[in-house]
Amino acid sequence: MEASVLKVRVDAVREEAHGVRSFSVSRLDGLPFERYEPGAHIDVTSPSGVTRQYSLCGDPECLDTQTFAVKKEQQSRGGSRSLHEDVGIGTQLSVGAPRNLFRLVEGADEHVLIGAGIGITPLLSMAYRLAARKAHFTLHYFARSESHAAFMTLFTRAPFDAHVKLHFGVERDALPDALDACLREASDNAHVYTCGPAPFMDLVVETAQKRLPAESVHLERFKAEPAPATGTSLDSFDVQLASTGQTVHVDAKTSIVDALASIGIEVDTSCGEGVCGTCMVDVVSGEPEHRDHCLSKAERASNSVICCCVSRSRSPVLVLDL
Repeated sequence: MEASVLKVRVDAVREEAHGVRSFSVSRLDGLPFERYEPGAHIDVTSPSGVTRQYSLCGDPECLDTQTFAVKKEQQSRGGSRSLHEDVGIGTQLSVGAPRNLFRLVEGADEHVLIGAGIGITPLLSMAYRLAARKAHFTLHYFARSESHAAFMTLFTRAPFDAHVKLHFGVERDALPDALDACLREASDNAHVYTCGPAPFMDLVVETAQKRLPAESVHLERFKAEPAPATGTSLDSFDVQLASTGQTVHVDAKTSIVDALASIGIEVDTSCGEGVCGTCMVDVVSGEPEHRDHCLSKAERASNSVICCCVSRSRSPVLVLDL
């Protein structure tokens, strides 16, 4: 089950902020990209051979070009560093098909977008869609300083300038009050979307849930935080394929993905950390122990899907829709 991969050409590279570059790419075959919903991300394989996930941050109605932005990480393992140092106009890259675990909610009365740092990227594509629809929305952007804030040339002109509120240099101890102010006037039917460093998002969620139901607060993580076992999973269990009844044993040191691969069943996977959602598979029966960072609370509660790269099982047999 190999994921679709496209060859693309870099048409533009822009310095968006301190340490942040955006890359606009087009397909080598000249065809338009497939349509995607705001909040989607793609796999990008850098010249170093490392594949990472980056949010699409351009106008989702523009199908001739895809745009993503990359922050050069100080502790880069080859992904962001290679994109910054090895890529220029004309460079050819490989990208995957868009995937989306961070969608706008249709029918919401109001949308409140709250981003920090490079977490602004998926929110920008949402802002494009909401502005085009003349929807009621506000985008709050937190950054260390104006020089660290990406896409300022976009946010300071129409159609975004009327919707964007900038928050520069907010100290950690002042952040709770700043976020409370962002959400103070949100309607009861508002939906909140946040992306940025994990402690920032945790505080946004905590603040938002004082005013809104949990299902009205949405977030996307760029990387996984440690997800400790709850103590209720089994050290080992069996996974059964619903289509054939074939069973494979999963021991304590083996992931579901690797166990399935050992019997010739390939499940697409990318991040290996339960963040990107590539390896999600429907659950027919059994009780998963969710260790991912991408499923919603409703999906976790229903036990209808599992991220096979990191999650385990609480039941002796887990039947998957494979």
